[in-house]
Amino acid sequence: MKVYPGQHPKGKKERIFNYRICRAPRVVENVFGIASSVFRVLRKPKLLEPEKAQLTAMTIACLHNFLRRSPDSAAIYTPPGMFDYEENGRVIEGSWRAKSNENMTSFERLHVNQL
Repeated sequence: MKVYPGQHPKGKKERIFNYRICRAPRVVENVFGIASSVFRVLRKPKLLEPEKAQLTAMTIACLHNFLRRSPDSAAIYTPPGMFDYEENGRVIEGSWRAKSNENMTSFERLHVNQL
């Protein structure tokens, strides 16, 4: 999907769409970063059949959503400051980045090694 070109006044549907479409990758990155910091299976390449990989991904998505929605576990699974957020137009990185960077394999390095 592409953004609407040009400048649009505040409140116009095109400006709102552009904001949301540009924010979407950050939301996905936050969710994957948090999930991979908890579910170690996401930290390395999967040597699974497509059906098993799909089942694994769906299971992790369900567990992530359950942990986020449950009042008892939400504060532990995603405490305040865990997600990236915007403050005065500036992106403040969430604490998941420090946790996942300690244990995550560099995807760039992994891609180069596989070539």
